[in-house]
Amino acid sequence: MNQRSKRYVWLSAEQMRRMRPFFPKVRGRARSDDCKVLSGIIYVKRNGLRWQEAPAVYGSYKTLYNRFARFARWARMGIFARIF
Repeated sequence: MNQRSKRYVWLSAEQMRRMRPFFPKVRGRARSDDCKVLSGIIYVKRNGLRWQEAPAVYGSYKTLYNRFARFARWARMGIFARIF
Protein backbone atom coordinates (compact mmCIF):
# COMPACT_ATOMS: atom_id res chain seq x y z
CA MET A 1 0.00 0.00 0.00
CA ASN A 2 1.54 3.31 -0.98
CA GLN A 3 1.63 6.38 1.24
CA ARG A 4 -1.29 8.10 -0.51
CA SER A 5 -3.69 5.19 -0.08
CA LYS A 6 -3.08 5.05 3.70
CA ARG A 7 -5.45 7.99 4.14
CA TYR A 8 -8.35 5.82 2.98
CA VAL A 9 -10.20 3.17 4.98
CA TRP A 10 -9.68 -0.45 3.90
CA LEU A 11 -11.18 -3.45 5.65
CA SER A 12 -8.74 -6.25 6.41
CA ALA A 13 -8.88 -9.71 4.85
CA GLU A 14 -9.90 -11.10 8.26
CA GLN A 15 -12.80 -8.65 8.58
CA MET A 16 -14.00 -9.56 5.08
CA ARG A 17 -13.66 -13.30 5.79
CA ARG A 18 -15.93 -12.96 8.84
CA MET A 19 -18.61 -11.07 6.88
CA ARG A 20 -18.54 -13.05 3.63
CA PRO A 21 -21.02 -15.79 4.71
CA PHE A 22 -23.65 -13.09 5.20
CA PHE A 23 -23.34 -11.55 1.73
CA PRO A 24 -26.14 -12.36 -0.69
CA LYS A 25 -25.47 -14.85 -3.46
CA VAL A 26 -24.45 -13.31 -6.78
CA ARG A 27 -27.26 -13.49 -9.31
CA GLY A 28 -26.91 -12.23 -12.86
CA ARG A 29 -24.45 -9.39 -13.28
CA ALA A 30 -21.19 -9.47 -11.31
CA ARG A 31 -21.22 -7.31 -8.20
CA SER A 32 -18.71 -4.60 -7.36
CA ASP A 33 -15.83 -5.60 -5.10
CA ASP A 34 -17.37 -6.00 -1.64
CA CYS A 35 -14.24 -4.89 0.22
CA LYS A 36 -13.95 -1.70 -1.83
CA VAL A 37 -17.64 -0.84 -1.45
CA LEU A 38 -17.82 -1.56 2.29
CA SER A 39 -14.64 0.41 2.88
CA GLY A 40 -16.10 3.31 0.89
CA ILE A 41 -19.31 3.30 2.92
CA ILE A 42 -17.31 3.39 6.15
CA TYR A 43 -15.17 6.24 4.81
CA VAL A 44 -18.20 8.32 3.83
CA LYS A 45 -20.04 7.76 7.11
CA ARG A 46 -16.95 8.23 9.30
CA ASN A 47 -16.07 11.53 7.62
CA GLY A 48 -19.63 12.88 7.40
CA LEU A 49 -19.50 13.22 3.63
CA ARG A 50 -22.29 13.31 1.09
CA TRP A 51 -22.33 10.25 -1.16
CA GLN A 52 -21.25 12.38 -4.14
CA GLU A 53 -18.09 13.36 -2.23
CA ALA A 54 -16.85 9.77 -1.88
CA PRO A 55 -13.32 9.32 -3.25
CA ALA A 56 -13.22 7.61 -6.65
CA VAL A 57 -10.97 4.84 -5.27
CA TYR A 58 -14.11 3.28 -3.77
CA GLY A 59 -16.03 3.26 -7.05
CA SER A 60 -19.24 4.97 -8.03
CA TYR A 61 -21.01 6.92 -5.31
CA LYS A 62 -24.27 5.46 -6.62
CA THR A 63 -23.00 1.95 -5.93
CA LEU A 64 -21.94 2.98 -2.43
CA TYR A 65 -25.34 4.50 -1.70
CA ASN A 66 -27.31 1.58 -3.14
CA ARG A 67 -25.31 -0.93 -1.12
CA PHE A 68 -25.71 1.24 2.00
CA ALA A 69 -29.49 1.19 1.49
CA ARG A 70 -29.31 -2.61 1.28
CA PHE A 71 -27.33 -2.66 4.53
CA ALA A 72 -30.05 -0.59 6.18
CA ARG A 73 -32.48 -3.40 5.27
CA TRP A 74 -30.01 -5.95 6.66
CA ALA A 75 -29.89 -4.03 9.94
CA ARG A 76 -33.69 -4.16 10.20
CA MET A 77 -33.58 -7.92 9.57
CA GLY A 78 -30.97 -8.44 12.33
CA ILE A 79 -28.14 -9.62 10.10
CA PHE A 80 -25.57 -7.31 11.69
CA ALA A 81 -26.57 -8.49 15.16
CA ARG A 82 -25.71 -12.03 14.04
CA ILE A 83 -22.37 -10.92 12.51
CA PHE A 84 -21.24 -9.03 15.60
